[in-house]
Amino acid sequence: MTSPLLTRPGAVDDTGADSGVAWHYGDPTAEQRALAAGRAVSDQSHLGIVTVTGPDRLSWLDSLTTQQVATLAPGESSELMVLSPQGRIEHVAGIVDDGETAWLISESAPALALFLDRMRFMLRVEVADATETWAAVGEAVGAPAAPGEPVTWVDPWPGIVAGGTTYAASPEEPHPGAERAWRLVLVPRVELEAAIDARVDAGWTLVGTWATEAARIEAHRPRASREVDDHSLPHELDWLRTAVHLHKGCYRGQETVAKVHNVGRPPRRLTMLHLDGSGHALPEPGAPVMKGDGDDAQQVGRVTSVARHHELGPIALAVLKRSVDPSTVLTVPSDGGPLAASQELIVNADGFSADRPPKPGPTMKGLLMGKGCAADGGDLPD
Repeated sequence: MTSPLLTRPGAVDDTGADSGVAWHYGDPTAEQRALAAGRAVSDQSHLGIVTVTGPDRLSWLDSLTTQQVATLAPGESSELMVLSPQGRIEHVAGIVDDGETAWLISESAPALALFLDRMRFMLRVEVADATETWAAVGEAVGAPAAPGEPVTWVDPWPGIVAGGTTYAASPEEPHPGAERAWRLVLVPRVELEAAIDARVDAGWTLVGTWATEAARIEAHRPRASREVDDHSLPHELDWLRTAVHLHKGCYRGQETVAKVHNVGRPPRRLTMLHLDGSGHALPEPGAPVMKGDGDDAQQVGRVTSVARHHELGPIALAVLKRSVDPSTVLTVPSDGGPLAASQELIVNADGFSADRPPKPGPTMKGLLMGKGCAADGGDLPD
Protein backbone atom coordinates (compact mmCIF):
# COMPACT_ATOMS: atom_id res chain seq x y z
CA MET A 1 0.00 0.00 0.00
CA THR A 2 1.15 3.55 -0.76
CA SER A 3 0.98 5.84 2.26
CA PRO A 4 -0.86 9.18 1.93
CA LEU A 5 2.10 10.76 3.73
CA LEU A 6 4.15 10.41 0.55
CA THR A 7 2.35 13.53 -0.65
CA ARG A 8 3.98 15.60 2.11
CA PRO A 9 6.59 18.22 1.05
CA GLY A 10 10.03 16.70 0.58
CA ALA A 11 8.86 13.08 0.85
CA VAL A 12 10.95 10.56 -1.09
CA ASP A 13 9.53 7.07 -1.56
CA ASP A 14 11.63 4.20 -0.23
CA THR A 15 12.24 1.01 -2.17
CA GLY A 16 12.33 -2.72 -1.51
CA ALA A 17 10.83 -3.90 1.77
CA ASP A 18 10.00 -0.31 2.75
CA SER A 19 8.38 0.72 -0.51
CA GLY A 20 5.19 2.71 0.01
CA VAL A 21 6.43 4.90 2.85
CA ALA A 22 8.90 7.78 2.91
CA TRP A 23 12.64 7.18 2.94
CA HIS A 24 13.04 10.73 4.21
CA TYR A 25 11.25 14.09 4.10
CA GLY A 26 14.09 16.24 2.81
CA ASP A 27 16.55 16.40 5.73
CA PRO A 28 17.63 12.90 6.80
CA THR A 29 20.36 14.17 9.14
CA ALA A 30 17.93 16.34 11.13
CA GLU A 31 15.45 13.47 11.14
CA GLN A 32 18.04 11.11 12.66
CA ARG A 33 18.91 13.64 15.34
CA ALA A 34 15.25 14.07 16.25
CA LEU A 35 14.83 10.30 16.49
CA ALA A 36 17.90 9.99 18.72
CA ALA A 37 16.52 12.79 20.93
CA GLY A 38 13.22 10.93 21.39
CA ARG A 39 10.98 13.47 19.66
CA ALA A 40 10.21 11.73 16.38
CA VAL A 41 7.29 9.93 14.76
CA SER A 42 7.51 7.62 11.74
CA ASP A 43 5.01 6.28 9.23
CA GLN A 44 5.24 2.49 9.53
CA SER A 45 2.03 1.75 7.64
CA HIS A 46 3.82 -0.66 5.29
CA LEU A 47 4.00 -3.23 8.08
CA GLY A 48 1.40 -6.00 8.16
CA ILE A 49 -1.08 -6.63 10.99
CA VAL A 50 -2.73 -9.97 11.79
CA THR A 51 -5.44 -10.30 14.44
CA VAL A 52 -6.25 -13.47 16.38
CA THR A 53 -9.44 -13.58 18.43
CA GLY A 54 -11.20 -16.25 20.49
CA PRO A 55 -10.74 -17.66 24.00
CA ASP A 56 -8.01 -20.12 22.93
CA ARG A 57 -5.87 -17.57 21.08
CA LEU A 58 -2.93 -17.22 23.48
CA SER A 59 -2.53 -20.88 24.44
CA TRP A 60 -2.83 -21.77 20.75
CA LEU A 61 -0.18 -19.26 19.66
CA ASP A 62 2.01 -20.51 22.51
CA SER A 63 1.86 -24.04 21.06
CA LEU A 64 2.82 -22.93 17.54
CA THR A 65 5.58 -20.41 18.16
CA THR A 66 8.92 -19.96 19.87
CA GLN A 67 7.69 -17.65 22.61
CA GLN A 68 5.79 -18.27 25.84
CA VAL A 69 2.63 -16.17 25.39
CA ALA A 70 -0.06 -18.32 27.03
CA THR A 71 -0.17 -15.98 30.05
CA LEU A 72 0.51 -12.71 28.19
CA ALA A 73 -1.20 -9.92 30.13
CA PRO A 74 -3.32 -7.27 28.39
CA GLY A 75 -1.01 -4.52 27.13
CA GLU A 76 2.14 -6.61 27.53
CA SER A 77 4.42 -6.81 24.48
CA SER A 78 6.46 -9.75 23.27
CA GLU A 79 8.05 -11.15 20.12
CA LEU A 80 7.71 -14.60 18.57
CA MET A 81 8.72 -16.70 15.59
CA VAL A 82 7.27 -19.48 13.51
CA LEU A 83 10.01 -21.93 12.56
CA SER A 84 10.23 -24.66 9.96
CA PRO A 85 10.54 -28.28 11.18
CA GLN A 86 14.31 -27.85 10.69
CA GLY A 87 14.39 -24.76 12.93
CA ARG A 88 14.73 -22.15 10.17
CA ILE A 89 12.96 -18.81 10.61
CA GLU A 90 9.75 -18.58 8.58
CA HIS A 91 7.85 -15.71 10.25
CA VAL A 92 8.62 -13.11 12.91
CA ALA A 93 6.01 -11.00 14.67
CA GLY A 94 5.66 -8.57 17.52
CA ILE A 95 2.65 -9.48 19.65
CA VAL A 96 0.49 -7.51 22.06
CA ASP A 97 -2.88 -8.61 23.46
CA ASP A 98 -5.64 -6.23 24.51
CA GLY A 99 -7.65 -8.79 26.48
CA GLU A 100 -9.83 -9.76 23.53
CA THR A 101 -7.54 -9.74 20.49
CA ALA A 102 -3.93 -10.73 19.95
CA TRP A 103 -2.34 -8.25 17.52
CA LEU A 104 0.59 -9.56 15.49
CA ILE A 105 2.79 -7.05 13.63
CA SER A 106 4.72 -8.79 10.86
CA GLU A 107 6.48 -8.20 7.56
CA SER A 108 4.95 -11.41 6.20
CA ALA A 109 1.34 -10.84 7.30
CA PRO A 110 -0.48 -12.55 4.40
CA ALA A 111 1.61 -15.73 4.64
CA LEU A 112 1.53 -15.70 8.45
CA ALA A 113 -2.27 -15.34 8.48
CA LEU A 114 -2.59 -18.19 5.98
CA PHE A 115 -0.34 -20.46 8.07
CA LEU A 116 -2.22 -19.70 11.27
CA ASP A 117 -5.61 -20.17 9.65
CA ARG A 118 -4.57 -23.63 8.46
CA MET A 119 -3.54 -24.57 12.00
CA ARG A 120 -6.83 -23.71 13.74
CA PHE A 121 -8.36 -27.21 13.65
CA MET A 122 -11.18 -27.34 16.25
CA LEU A 123 -9.86 -24.58 18.51
CA ARG A 124 -11.85 -21.46 19.35
CA VAL A 125 -9.77 -18.96 17.37
CA GLU A 126 -10.31 -16.70 14.38
CA VAL A 127 -7.48 -15.30 12.25
CA ALA A 128 -7.62 -12.25 9.98
CA ASP A 129 -5.15 -10.17 7.98
CA ALA A 130 -6.11 -6.68 9.16
CA THR A 131 -3.46 -4.76 7.19
CA GLU A 132 -6.01 -3.04 4.96
CA THR A 133 -7.85 -1.53 7.93
CA TRP A 134 -5.10 -0.94 10.52
CA ALA A 135 -1.72 0.81 10.35
CA ALA A 136 1.31 1.24 12.59
CA VAL A 137 2.76 4.55 13.76
CA GLY A 138 6.36 4.39 15.01
CA GLU A 139 7.44 6.45 18.02
CA ALA A 140 10.77 6.99 19.77
CA VAL A 141 9.15 5.97 23.06
CA GLY A 142 9.85 2.95 25.24
CA ALA A 143 6.75 3.05 27.46
CA PRO A 144 3.63 0.89 27.02
CA ALA A 145 0.28 2.45 26.23
CA ALA A 146 -1.35 4.40 29.04
CA PRO A 147 -5.01 3.68 29.91
CA GLY A 148 -7.22 4.89 27.08
CA GLU A 149 -4.41 4.95 24.50
CA PRO A 150 -4.52 2.71 21.38
CA VAL A 151 -3.05 -0.78 21.30
CA THR A 152 0.73 -0.36 21.39
CA TRP A 153 3.61 -2.78 20.88
CA VAL A 154 6.86 -1.88 22.66
CA ASP A 155 10.02 -3.32 21.13
CA PRO A 156 11.67 -5.59 23.75
CA TRP A 157 15.08 -5.37 22.02
CA PRO A 158 17.79 -5.67 23.29
CA GLY A 159 16.58 -6.99 26.63
CA ILE A 160 16.96 -10.67 27.42
CA VAL A 161 13.42 -11.76 28.22
CA ALA A 162 12.47 -14.65 30.50
CA GLY A 163 13.59 -17.93 28.93
CA GLY A 164 15.93 -16.17 26.50
CA THR A 165 19.69 -15.93 26.20
CA THR A 166 22.29 -14.03 24.20
CA TYR A 167 25.11 -14.87 21.81
CA ALA A 168 26.69 -11.43 22.25
CA ALA A 169 30.47 -11.23 22.13
CA SER A 170 30.58 -9.29 25.42
CA PRO A 171 27.29 -9.92 27.25
CA GLU A 172 28.54 -8.17 30.37
CA GLU A 173 29.00 -4.86 28.52
CA PRO A 174 26.18 -2.38 27.79
CA HIS A 175 24.39 -3.24 24.56
CA PRO A 176 24.58 -0.64 21.74
CA GLY A 177 20.79 -0.72 21.51
CA ALA A 178 20.12 -0.16 25.21
CA GLU A 179 19.23 3.51 24.70
CA ARG A 180 17.02 2.94 21.64
CA ALA A 181 13.37 3.41 22.51
CA TRP A 182 10.83 2.21 19.95
CA ARG A 183 7.18 1.33 19.88
CA LEU A 184 4.41 0.88 17.30
CA VAL A 185 0.99 2.39 17.95
CA LEU A 186 -1.87 0.75 16.02
CA VAL A 187 -4.48 3.08 14.55
CA PRO A 188 -7.30 2.65 12.02
CA ARG A 189 -5.74 3.22 8.59
CA VAL A 190 -8.22 5.99 7.82
CA GLU A 191 -6.89 7.86 10.89
CA LEU A 192 -3.19 7.48 10.00
CA GLU A 193 -2.62 11.07 8.84
CA ALA A 194 -4.50 12.51 11.80
CA ALA A 195 -2.43 10.43 14.23
CA ILE A 196 0.81 11.64 12.62
CA ASP A 197 -0.35 15.28 12.50
CA ALA A 198 -1.26 15.23 16.20
CA ARG A 199 2.31 14.32 17.06
CA VAL A 200 3.82 16.83 14.63
CA ASP A 201 1.58 19.56 16.08
CA ALA A 202 2.97 18.63 19.52
CA GLY A 203 6.50 19.40 18.29
CA TRP A 204 7.68 16.02 17.08
CA THR A 205 9.55 15.57 13.81
CA LEU A 206 8.20 13.33 11.06
CA VAL A 207 11.04 10.99 10.04
CA GLY A 208 11.49 8.46 7.27
CA THR A 209 12.94 4.97 7.12
CA TRP A 210 16.46 6.33 6.54
CA ALA A 211 16.43 7.50 10.16
CA THR A 212 14.70 4.45 11.64
CA GLU A 213 16.93 2.01 9.76
CA ALA A 214 20.12 3.82 10.77
CA ALA A 215 19.01 3.62 14.41
CA ARG A 216 18.08 -0.06 14.05
CA ILE A 217 21.44 -0.99 12.52
CA GLU A 218 23.29 0.96 15.22
CA ALA A 219 21.28 -1.04 17.80
CA HIS A 220 22.24 -4.39 16.20
CA ARG A 221 18.51 -5.10 15.80
CA PRO A 222 17.75 -7.84 13.21
CA ARG A 223 14.75 -7.54 10.90
CA ALA A 224 12.91 -10.36 9.16
CA SER A 225 12.78 -8.84 5.67
CA ARG A 226 16.48 -7.90 5.77
CA GLU A 227 18.56 -10.32 7.83
CA VAL A 228 16.54 -13.53 7.37
CA ASP A 229 16.98 -15.92 4.44
CA ASP A 230 15.92 -19.53 3.80
CA HIS A 231 18.68 -20.86 6.08
CA SER A 232 18.48 -18.47 9.03
CA LEU A 233 18.56 -19.81 12.57
CA PRO A 234 17.57 -17.53 15.50
CA HIS A 235 20.97 -18.11 17.14
CA GLU A 236 22.85 -16.57 14.18
CA LEU A 237 21.10 -13.22 14.68
CA ASP A 238 21.19 -13.08 18.51
CA TRP A 239 17.39 -13.37 18.37
CA LEU A 240 17.17 -15.69 21.37
CA ARG A 241 17.23 -12.44 23.36
CA THR A 242 13.63 -11.50 22.65
CA ALA A 243 11.87 -14.05 20.44
CA VAL A 244 12.71 -17.53 21.78
CA HIS A 245 11.88 -19.16 25.10
CA LEU A 246 14.28 -22.04 25.72
CA HIS A 247 12.26 -23.75 28.44
CA LYS A 248 8.67 -23.69 27.18
CA GLY A 249 6.65 -26.56 25.75
CA CYS A 250 6.96 -28.22 22.37
CA TYR A 251 6.72 -26.25 19.12
CA ARG A 252 7.81 -26.83 15.56
CA GLY A 253 11.58 -26.45 15.20
CA GLN A 254 12.24 -26.71 18.94
CA GLU A 255 14.63 -29.65 18.63
CA THR A 256 17.00 -27.71 16.38
CA VAL A 257 16.85 -24.67 18.66
CA ALA A 258 17.80 -26.87 21.63
CA LYS A 259 20.53 -28.77 19.76
CA VAL A 260 22.30 -25.65 18.54
CA HIS A 261 22.08 -24.01 21.96
CA ASN A 262 23.10 -27.05 24.02
CA VAL A 263 25.63 -28.96 21.93
CA GLY A 264 26.06 -27.23 18.56
CA ARG A 265 27.10 -23.87 17.18
CA PRO A 266 25.40 -21.64 14.61
CA PRO A 267 27.21 -21.81 11.26
CA ARG A 268 26.93 -18.06 10.66
CA ARG A 269 26.92 -14.87 12.71
CA LEU A 270 25.43 -11.41 12.40
CA THR A 271 27.96 -8.59 12.50
CA MET A 272 27.96 -4.83 12.09
CA LEU A 273 30.23 -3.40 9.43
CA HIS A 274 31.82 0.04 9.57
CA LEU A 275 32.32 0.98 5.93
CA ASP A 276 34.89 3.26 4.35
CA GLY A 277 33.20 6.65 4.28
CA SER A 278 35.76 8.57 2.22
CA GLY A 279 33.42 8.50 -0.78
CA HIS A 280 29.68 8.67 -1.24
CA ALA A 281 29.03 5.14 -2.44
CA LEU A 282 27.13 2.56 -0.40
CA PRO A 283 26.71 -1.15 -1.10
CA GLU A 284 23.31 -2.59 -1.89
CA PRO A 285 21.62 -5.07 0.46
CA GLY A 286 22.58 -8.52 -0.78
CA ALA A 287 26.07 -7.44 -1.82
CA PRO A 288 28.76 -10.08 -1.17
CA VAL A 289 31.21 -9.58 1.68
CA MET A 290 34.71 -10.58 0.53
CA LYS A 291 37.91 -11.62 2.28
CA GLY A 292 41.24 -11.32 0.54
CA ASP A 293 42.29 -9.71 -2.74
CA GLY A 294 42.60 -10.69 -6.36
CA ASP A 295 42.58 -14.38 -7.15
CA ASP A 296 42.62 -15.19 -3.41
CA ALA A 297 39.39 -13.31 -2.70
CA GLN A 298 36.52 -15.40 -1.37
CA GLN A 299 32.98 -14.57 -0.37
CA VAL A 300 32.39 -15.00 3.37
CA GLY A 301 28.92 -13.50 3.73
CA ARG A 302 26.42 -10.95 2.46
CA VAL A 303 25.29 -7.47 3.39
CA THR A 304 21.73 -7.43 4.71
CA SER A 305 21.05 -3.80 5.75
CA VAL A 306 22.80 -0.52 4.92
CA ALA A 307 22.46 3.07 6.12
CA ARG A 308 24.40 6.29 6.40
CA HIS A 309 24.33 7.20 10.09
CA HIS A 310 24.50 10.85 11.09
CA GLU A 311 27.34 10.18 13.56
CA LEU A 312 28.85 6.79 12.66
CA GLY A 313 28.90 7.32 8.91
CA PRO A 314 28.17 4.40 6.57
CA ILE A 315 27.24 1.26 8.50
CA ALA A 316 25.74 -2.08 7.61
CA LEU A 317 24.60 -5.38 9.02
CA ALA A 318 25.96 -8.54 7.42
CA VAL A 319 25.62 -12.27 7.93
CA LEU A 320 29.07 -13.91 7.81
CA LYS A 321 30.52 -17.37 8.18
CA ARG A 322 31.17 -17.85 11.87
CA SER A 323 34.79 -18.88 11.16
CA VAL A 324 35.75 -15.45 9.78
CA ASP A 325 38.39 -13.84 12.00
CA PRO A 326 36.72 -10.83 13.70
CA SER A 327 39.90 -8.77 13.22
CA THR A 328 39.94 -9.25 9.45
CA VAL A 329 39.20 -6.17 7.36
CA LEU A 330 36.74 -7.20 4.68
CA THR A 331 35.63 -5.56 1.44
CA VAL A 332 32.19 -4.96 -0.04
CA PRO A 333 31.58 -4.01 -3.71
CA SER A 334 29.69 -0.80 -4.55
CA ASP A 335 29.06 1.42 -7.55
CA GLY A 336 32.05 3.49 -6.45
CA GLY A 337 34.37 0.51 -6.14
CA PRO A 338 35.19 -1.87 -3.29
CA LEU A 339 34.71 -0.50 0.22
CA ALA A 340 36.82 -1.56 3.19
CA ALA A 341 34.71 -2.90 6.06
CA SER A 342 35.80 -3.43 9.66
CA GLN A 343 33.78 -5.69 11.93
CA GLU A 344 31.93 -4.88 15.14
CA LEU A 345 30.90 -8.17 16.69
CA ILE A 346 27.24 -8.83 17.39
CA VAL A 347 27.17 -12.63 17.63
CA ASN A 348 30.42 -13.99 19.04
CA ALA A 349 32.78 -15.97 16.83
CA ASP A 350 32.90 -18.93 19.25
CA GLY A 351 29.23 -19.72 18.66
CA PHE A 352 28.39 -20.23 22.37
CA SER A 353 25.57 -18.52 24.21
CA ALA A 354 26.05 -16.76 27.54
CA ASP A 355 24.47 -19.67 29.45
CA ARG A 356 25.39 -22.67 27.32
CA PRO A 357 25.11 -25.83 29.44
CA PRO A 358 28.38 -27.60 30.39
CA LYS A 359 29.48 -30.61 28.38
CA PRO A 360 27.75 -33.78 29.59
CA GLY A 361 29.77 -36.13 31.74
CA PRO A 362 29.75 -39.94 31.48
CA THR A 363 26.53 -40.18 33.51
CA MET A 364 24.80 -37.25 31.83
CA LYS A 365 24.63 -38.44 28.24
CA GLY A 366 21.28 -37.58 26.69
CA LEU A 367 20.02 -35.59 29.66
CA LEU A 368 20.65 -32.16 28.19
CA MET A 369 18.20 -32.61 25.35
CA GLY A 370 15.36 -34.05 27.36
CA LYS A 371 12.29 -35.46 25.70
CA GLY A 372 12.13 -34.96 21.92
CA CYS A 373 9.39 -32.95 20.23
CA ALA A 374 6.98 -34.77 17.94
CA ALA A 375 6.53 -31.63 15.82
CA ASP A 376 10.23 -31.48 14.97
CA GLY A 377 12.23 -33.02 12.20
CA GLY A 378 15.49 -32.58 10.34
CA ASP A 379 19.11 -32.69 11.29
CA LEU A 380 21.41 -30.39 13.20
CA PRO A 381 22.59 -27.58 10.90
CA ASP A 382 26.13 -27.81 9.59
